[in-house]
Amino acid sequence: MEAAQLLRKYNIAAPRYTSYPTVPYWDNENFDAIQWKGRLVEAYRQHKNEGISLYIHLPFCESLCTYCGCNTRITKNHGVELPYIDALLKEWEMYVALFGERPKIKEIHLGGGTPTFFSAANLKALLEVIAGGAQFEEDAACSFEGHPDNTTIEHLQTLRDLGFKRLSLGIQDFDPKVQFMINRYQTPAQVEKITKLSRELGYQSINFDLIYGLPGQNINGLTETIEETIAIKPDRIAFYSYAHVPWIKAGQRHFTESDIPQGDEKFALYQKGRGMLVAAGYEEIGMDHFALKTDNLYVASEQGKLHRNFMGYTDQHTHILLGLGVSSISDCGTAFAQNVKTVEEYKHLIQAEELAVQKGHLLNEEDLYIRKHILNLMCQDNTCFTDDIPQQVIDRLQPMIDDRLVAIRNREVKIQPLGRSFLRNVCMAFDERLWQKQPQTQLFSAAI
Repeated sequence: MEAAQLLRKYNIAAPRYTSYPTVPYWDNENFDAIQWKGRLVEAYRQHKNEGISLYIHLPFCESLCTYCGCNTRITKNHGVELPYIDALLKEWEMYVALFGERPKIKEIHLGGGTPTFFSAANLKALLEVIAGGAQFEEDAACSFEGHPDNTTIEHLQTLRDLGFKRLSLGIQDFDPKVQFMINRYQTPAQVEKITKLSRELGYQSINFDLIYGLPGQNINGLTETIEETIAIKPDRIAFYSYAHVPWIKAGQRHFTESDIPQGDEKFALYQKGRGMLVAAGYEEIGMDHFALKTDNLYVASEQGKLHRNFMGYTDQHTHILLGLGVSSISDCGTAFAQNVKTVEEYKHLIQAEELAVQKGHLLNEEDLYIRKHILNLMCQDNTCFTDDIPQQVIDRLQPMIDDRLVAIRNREVKIQPLGRSFLRNVCMAFDERLWQKQPQTQLFSAAI
């Protein structure tokens, strides 16, 4: 079957599977913060020696990027920085008290919003406390997201001094027409300057985020963006499909479906970008990610150590991911918890010395079983069953087997090269909660 035909067949709404169950299928009615704390403490007792992953959500931005699906707060008032940092530190202290000690931090990521909205001095004040009064351990994977327009040498130097060695820059597209549509501006020269400076300061891995399917995007413009990206040579590239969800993010109503590449046109953008990156020496990692062979993400993939969590793909594997800040999601292996989604409610709960957890899910044995197989597929391109593969999974996979996207041998399900582009569809065949309760409204973005 031709690629365009496959696209038309499989380009349906599908989860990105940063978790299983996916957030819309969490059983919030049978969850509360007390149960979350109990499962978290038990997980920490079992796995404390390996350390934890820590995600800190910094939601503020000075302007709205209209494509963005993240939880953000738009303001030019930098007086919001210190009160928010105070709340983050109080939340951190509550978790430290639960653990009975400051946990070893194996991985930390600052996301947003725009982390570099915060001054370098305020980020230092926050992170020094979390690091225990010093810099983070040498073997910790410390990374942050930066906007090319406001990431300064002070940000780069301060965070490097604290032990940060990874930087992710949100590029999206260099085409001025697309930048106008999405209200996000940066030039290749700006990005090249930041990348060069970061490497001079000792940053070991630099990631660029690129998006295909943006409003106003076309093959010529995307080709130039990829060429300019390859010339700067970041260590990693995340090449995402634009998720058009205007029913969730009002900012996306600034343009309509007529402005957005659809169907064959969008798939052509994906094929062009993917082909150029592979030809330039980038190896495809899992879904949407590419890395040079010198990068730890590629090394982890080759060694079978690639992991996926709410932060995306990582070369670190921990049983506990702790999320601090508004809307952050935590994972202790057997339970998920998400914080409230507004800054005001978050700060109010933290000031009252309550965890800001709003909803979550306690995984049962079936959830854990399915989660393991979906993680294997997302990270290793295959999964093996100890018993026979459930017949309902085989039946759901059969069209993809016929289309040579997937192969089944004995008790192994393996993604074929052509199937890498349809990984989300393959995982859906395992998603029992989705099949048991088909959504009545669109919950997810399109697979491609």
